[in-house]
Amino acid sequence: MDTGAETAITSLETPPAALSWSPDGTQLAFLRRVAGTPEWSIKMPKAPEGAKWAEPPAVVTRLRWRADGIGGAGLIPSGFTHLFVVPVTGGAPRRLSTGDFQHGGEPSWAPDGKTIYLHAARGANADHELFPDDIWAFDTATGRPTRITQANGPEQNPVVSPDGKRIAWLGFVDQGNAAHTTSLSIANLDGSDARRLAQGLDRNVSTPVWAADGKTIYAVVEGAGSSAVYSFGLDGNYKPLTDGKLRLATAYAAAEAMTIARNGQLAITGSAPLQPKEVYTFSAAGGAPVRLTDSNGSLLAAHPLGAVEEIRYPSFDGRAIQGWIIKPPDFDPAKKYPLLLDIHGGPHAMYGIEFNHQMQMYAARGFVVLYTNPRGSTGYGESFANIIHGSYPGDDYRDLMAGVDAVLAKGYVDPQKLCVTGGSGGGILTAWIVTRTNRFAAAVSQYPVINWFTQTGSADIGLLMTRWMKSMPWENPKQYIDHSPLFFADKVTTPTMLITGEEDWRTPIGQTEEFYFALKARKVDTVMVRIPREPHGIRGAFPSHRIAKVEHILGWFAKYVQ
Repeated sequence: MDTGAETAITSLETPPAALSWSPDGTQLAFLRRVAGTPEWSIKMPKAPEGAKWAEPPAVVTRLRWRADGIGGAGLIPSGFTHLFVVPVTGGAPRRLSTGDFQHGGEPSWAPDGKTIYLHAARGANADHELFPDDIWAFDTATGRPTRITQANGPEQNPVVSPDGKRIAWLGFVDQGNAAHTTSLSIANLDGSDARRLAQGLDRNVSTPVWAADGKTIYAVVEGAGSSAVYSFGLDGNYKPLTDGKLRLATAYAAAEAMTIARNGQLAITGSAPLQPKEVYTFSAAGGAPVRLTDSNGSLLAAHPLGAVEEIRYPSFDGRAIQGWIIKPPDFDPAKKYPLLLDIHGGPHAMYGIEFNHQMQMYAARGFVVLYTNPRGSTGYGESFANIIHGSYPGDDYRDLMAGVDAVLAKGYVDPQKLCVTGGSGGGILTAWIVTRTNRFAAAVSQYPVINWFTQTGSADIGLLMTRWMKSMPWENPKQYIDHSPLFFADKVTTPTMLITGEEDWRTPIGQTEEFYFALKARKVDTVMVRIPREPHGIRGAFPSHRIAKVEHILGWFAKYVQ
């Protein structure tokens, strides 16, 4: 740091991840994938003289064999992620974990440097379990593993207290539901006296950090489209430190962290309806967050934004649904505007008060934009999220239609110019909508699920999706048919565009192809847009692809609501 000189500490065949300093600053812990023991292999004969064998076939032997993601999409390489340590001066890394098991999270060192904690799936049946992770401790001298937690559900992302007395982690007890509230738990370093903090808090908790004295934990808590930093006492008491006017460390960027200085000053990223994400700081003793950065000030000064309005409306059963409206920057209430309904994915996720550049672009092109949190969304408690368990899509569709009706009642939307789009979970709901109603002038279904039979067998999280369906496909095929848009394609008359990345393994492009074929065969006005080399969400392999995605959506809608 003093000289600016750079030194390579390691030279590895696979890249290191999750680097973590030892307390004395002399070592780095990290995770890296290493080869496992092959479960099946063959010996090829020697190639003929002057010839070279082609690339060998891939051999798959595990239930979890595919992953979606930027740069690592597709077939999961043979092997397992393990824990290593290396001197910061360089040298041969020393592997601490052993066996054909997956290890994850960021290594958390005990203050004396003798133990590292992380989560791992070290059970014999881990490949077939939905939530196989437990907290493990690894002796830094011998590598000997010790299981710290063993509950029915995931325990992940351990953080050791500065005084070295306790460990905190995130997780939940698996109740067999589709959605669970992630809570904060603590225990002694050996796993004794384990208990969940804030028993009455039915909201997801993330990014925990310890106070310097080891008596308080600070973490982000989501709720009703926003998120706030809370303090959690070891006695179970908890309270918010921020007022929820910012969405802090959004779930869309799970790698984001909150940090704390020795004087109790916290730093975190946050976003507001008209403010893109910036860095904020505030004191744990109290006080409003202060913005430290202004990364987008000059850009926003040149581009007027649409006003954002929160709405709450009753659904068909009287249940209150929260949503937001963005109006065009030059909005005139005397005019009639086209409406664009945007549906979030998940389905267990939530839209909120964060800045959304894509929806602001829609508004800037003359649309009134509506986005809501229908039943199944997080932020309103575990019960609200689980209403759709086994019935997805279902009554969430009715929540969305009630939102459209609520905006129409305001008088500034043309009912003949309604458009709908959404991605992933929002993609399946978009496809579901066009099988249920013809009230929309046009639709764009982004990376959807269309056929639950083929989806569960080809997606990287197929096992989780069978939980959503409450059965395996062969156990209850009617359940899969009843919630698959493909089997209702004969009802579609709405012009529908489909957009998916060709390297999407969360909702593989085969789903899009099935619906495209069904609609095209019926001569419905349909276009399929295939984005090369993009994973689920079309979220970053190439910036121009994100631009192309938005322009295709807006171009399709303009064609029908010009």
